[in-house]
Amino acid sequence: VQNSIWLTLWTSIASTLIFSIGAIPLAYIIAKNKFPLKKIVLGIINIPVIIPHSAAGIALLGVISRDTIVGKTAENMGFSFINHPAGIIVAMAFVSIPYLLNSAIDGFYNVPDRLEKVAMTLGASKTKVFFSISLPLAMKNIVTGLIMMWGRGLSEFGAIVIIAYHPMITPVLIYERFNSFGLSYTKPVTVLFIAICLLIFIVMNIISRRKKNVGTR
Repeated sequence: VQNSIWLTLWTSIASTLIFSIGAIPLAYIIAKNKFPLKKIVLGIINIPVIIPHSAAGIALLGVISRDTIVGKTAENMGFSFINHPAGIIVAMAFVSIPYLLNSAIDGFYNVPDRLEKVAMTLGASKTKVFFSISLPLAMKNIVTGLIMMWGRGLSEFGAIVIIAYHPMITPVLIYERFNSFGLSYTKPVTVLFIAICLLIFIVMNIISRRKKNVGTR
């Protein structure tokens, strides 16, 4: 149980951190630019939220299985996404990244264009404007999106059970114990996992509130 909970925690954190590196700049590009089919792109972003997560797992399996280019490339590098923590990380990201993207897009959209234009007029590069103006002003939305993405990945079951039944993350372990031994054998793991998640979210909420209070002084 301890190993399963630890696996769930570190893979969900890794998934959030790794994929946010690309998701945050992508959100900025979408928010700050007008281009054809933008509404369709926004719709595609939300597909993982809409479809059943077992279907998301099947779709993802079609991309990262051993018979695909991605899967073969991974095997050449010495690992496989199937039944591997890497597969868990990808599955978590696939179903949870829309929460970060949507929140970050809203944050960047609300950053006044005039501030960015003034900075560039004064000689600042686009990269400097992004890191010194756009990113700090959108940070509240980004942090909210990161927390939502992490929380969604932490609780994912449907996609992961298709991609990586083993090693077992906690939601899969709970399902396995319930099917094999019934409710009474499942309760201790469930209660422990809920308590850990609740404690983490309470701590994160306290830290977030303290930072907000410091910023408003």
